[in-house]
Amino acid sequence: MTRLRAASATDVGRVRPINQDCVLVEEGLYAVADGMGGHAGGEVAARLAVEALQQAFTQRGPGDGLDGAVRQANRAVWERSSSDPQLRGMGTTITAVALVEDGDEEQLVVANVGDSRAYLLQNGEMTQLTTDHSLVAEMVSSGELTEDEAVGHPQRNIVTRVLGMAPDIEVDTWQLAPHAGDRLLLCSDGLVNEVADADIAGVLLEVPDPEEASTRLVAMARDHGGSDNISVVLVDVVEGPAALDGSAAAVAGAPTTGPPAKAPARKAPGKRAPARKTAGRKAPSRSGRGRRGLANTLRVGAFVVALCVVLGTAAGAMAWYARGSYFVGLSGNRLTVFQGRPGGLLWWRPTVARRTPVTTTDVLPSRLADLRAGKVEPSRQAALRYVNNLLAEAQAARAAGGAIAPAPPTIPKPTTTIATRTGTSSIP
Repeated sequence: MTRLRAASATDVGRVRPINQDCVLVEEGLYAVADGMGGHAGGEVAARLAVEALQQAFTQRGPGDGLDGAVRQANRAVWERSSSDPQLRGMGTTITAVALVEDGDEEQLVVANVGDSRAYLLQNGEMTQLTTDHSLVAEMVSSGELTEDEAVGHPQRNIVTRVLGMAPDIEVDTWQLAPHAGDRLLLCSDGLVNEVADADIAGVLLEVPDPEEASTRLVAMARDHGGSDNISVVLVDVVEGPAALDGSAAAVAGAPTTGPPAKAPARKAPGKRAPARKTAGRKAPSRSGRGRRGLANTLRVGAFVVALCVVLGTAAGAMAWYARGSYFVGLSGNRLTVFQGRPGGLLWWRPTVARRTPVTTTDVLPSRLADLRAGKVEPSRQAALRYVNNLLAEAQAARAAGGAIAPAPPTIPKPTTTIATRTGTSSIP
């Protein structure tokens, strides 16, 4: 029988006018949501997601779990955003943990969408379980940035996956075997952007009471700047099986979707508990070791094959995304249809599909910014129709004798629109 004890703390911080975070502490279900959106949109999104998560998890049927509850929360935010123009574009991150029955055993399930985080403290060692769904995290993963460079990066607030941006969402999930003495931390990025992992681990090790530890972590983030809302939920495993030696042993596997389960984490100051002795057990026979060795080899082979299939599928999907669209841009002063994405994607660069006879003097100057950035269209025919529409628009304006404003003096770089803490944003 597993028994949990939990507490939470949340604060608006020193900069934000309102608190757009929302926390949930219920028996067997805990969550942190970090909303984003103009005006009150983020506050509404976070609260709505937490309420929908709680309702869906409580009313879940056979086979439904935390993953399904998070998806229903996403649907609730999406439908509200789509139906209310004042809340259009709102979204929220969410990180949740739930105690569930898995056959005859109990498991802790962690789910994550966005850049709020979950950490596990076990035997004096803290490990980050979740992987941030953010632009900076992807740049670190691809080697474009180091972890130290990512800490103060100006684009660290750009998230690539949040609830409410689409009718369905990918959810990263993990299963943990609960062990007495384990401590789970759920937090918004308002904590980790201000307080280093080692300092967080120090508080978790030094302060046994979850309420006091939560309050202290929030106070530390405020003292270090408090540039964002700060939310913390601490979940302690009070009763359960004894912990294994080493925090990695508690993780039952990689996330069921999304990137690898464990991001690199700083170790907490402190010593690991000594390994359990296995005296009294008989050594396995040679034939037993041989059978297990063969089984391990087969499992490794199956894993390699599955990995190759996944990588091949991902590469194919990325190639389709990179080469499956067209855009109208400029080649010199001539309107040109390109195949690919503006600016390219990884090693896939756009190629010329059709050079048109239309030049920049044939279209309205107000359209030049879109052309320099690259106007994306779903097909080659659609791109050519767009060029014809620009021509017709300019000819109609000239025929009507309307004044045509001069083109802006600056040339913007190609842009990509990504969800940010205030809704959407264009980045160079």
